[in-house]
Amino acid sequence: MYQLYIGHQNYSSWSLRPWVLLKHFQVPFTQTVVHVSGKGANASHRGYSDNGLVPCLHDGDFRVWDSMAICEYLAELYPQMWPAERQLRARARSISAEMHSGFGALRSQLPMNVRLRAQGVPPSPEVSADLVRVFAIWRDARQLAAEHGCGGEFLFGAFSIADAMYAPVIWRLHGYNIAIPDDLQPYFTAMLQHPAMQEWAAAAAAESIQLPAYDALIAQFGGTR
Repeated sequence: MYQLYIGHQNYSSWSLRPWVLLKHFQVPFTQTVVHVSGKGANASHRGYSDNGLVPCLHDGDFRVWDSMAICEYLAELYPQMWPAERQLRARARSISAEMHSGFGALRSQLPMNVRLRAQGVPPSPEVSADLVRVFAIWRDARQLAAEHGCGGEFLFGAFSIADAMYAPVIWRLHGYNIAIPDDLQPYFTAMLQHPAMQEWAAAAAAESIQLPAYDALIAQFGGTR
């Protein structure tokens, strides 16, 4: 059985990705939640994570860190985690890599806070540009899936690593009350109502830890917890 080290479920967007993937595909694992402050690598984590960050997956004595690397490691045993069709698989990898390395304004200005319910956030120009790109990615993926005859609610029909990589964006859009284009509302709703996403939200709601740097945005945006 795998062991997955993750950060606080209310805040840790990187941890959500492999967690929701494992849950969706019903891969047995145990989880260990560790304290993170959102300030990068921490020497106290190196006992279970070589780079001092979470998430980190333990497969027996072997460790895999970084959310994208964990997903790829799992997909070698569970190839259904990627779309079966070659072009869809390539596109899914492309948009997953783009999410992994980009969208700095969205990450920094609207950090994930699952418990947050803002009254409405006027995004900065930089965040607005990131959102335009995210929505274009989702729209293109859904169109490409339809062209290949893939039914289903998710980006490429069936749930895949691409959906897991964008799962934190779903909580950002929900928490900061960002308007969703009408044509993408079904995908947004499917992700928000996914049983694993709801399980994650319940765990986040039960956490007592608070990170002031993140929660300060509650007052800034007129939100509630």
